[in-house]
Amino acid sequence: MKKILILYYSQSGQLKRVLDTLVAPLEQCDEVQCDYRQIQPLRPYPYPWSFYAFFNVFPEAVYLDGCEVEPVKAEEKYDLIVLGYTSWFLSPSIPVTGFLQTIQAKRLFKDTPVVTVIACRDMWLMAQEKMKSLLAGLGARLIDNVVLTDQGKSLYTFVTTPRWMLTGKKDAFWFFPKAGVAEEAIGAASRFGERLCAALHNNEEQHKGPLLANMGAVNVNGKLIATERIAHRSFLIWSTLIKKAGPPNSPGRNIVITIYALFLLILVATVVPLNMLLRKIIYPFRKKAIEAAVSSYEQPSGR
Repeated sequence: MKKILILYYSQSGQLKRVLDTLVAPLEQCDEVQCDYRQIQPLRPYPYPWSFYAFFNVFPEAVYLDGCEVEPVKAEEKYDLIVLGYTSWFLSPSIPVTGFLQTIQAKRLFKDTPVVTVIACRDMWLMAQEKMKSLLAGLGARLIDNVVLTDQGKSLYTFVTTPRWMLTGKKDAFWFFPKAGVAEEAIGAASRFGERLCAALHNNEEQHKGPLLANMGAVNVNGKLIATERIAHRSFLIWSTLIKKAGPPNSPGRNIVITIYALFLLILVATVVPLNMLLRKIIYPFRKKAIEAAVSSYEQPSGR
């Protein structure tokens, strides 16, 4: 009997639906035991978020300052861990980071193959790079990564995703599409569970190679790589300023957050469209370098 731990933290419930679809074929395998466990922060985070509550977690998310979490009821050892997470400010969500920094995580993840599953906007590369470091620190073996991103163009999700997080509304409006991952993409995630079921039957998880190669598990948009790298550097600067302004929810921190929010609005309205145009112009001249970066970020599963 193969034992799988499905570990996740989901606020809106979308990530849980993705995992349910992915894991469904595994639950039908007689040779597999699936243990679902949700990470629970000692102090729950709000959903929908208020404006200041949302931005007050910004510095801690960027700097991987995990929160305290409840111990997870789990067995001593698993044959595979499926770790589902969302991206908060280009970083793994704080509750997931918090759990991965516990003594329990060191025991569970050491020498264990891991499949990460991400559901978020189209900017997740820096979060996964941080996740790779966290898992390496635990002695885990990251063998695959599955990424489902929000529907609609990148420029649209600058509006639809914050609206969803701050109001709970994800319906289409005006010319904007519905927020979140498309239903078709969620439904198609079952193919990964089917492949994992076959791989576990053949003990393939014990090998070094990925199990989900050539299945479309990851699709990196090369034109967004530079944007995400620049955004992450900006996040590091602003999160430092916000941290120095005071502890979470303090007047000083909220003042700097207000300034930062105005900065973001100006950025989205002016610099982002210009940057998109420049990317299209520059892309043909840097095609080889971008393709190499895409290949690197798509590991270990590949496209």
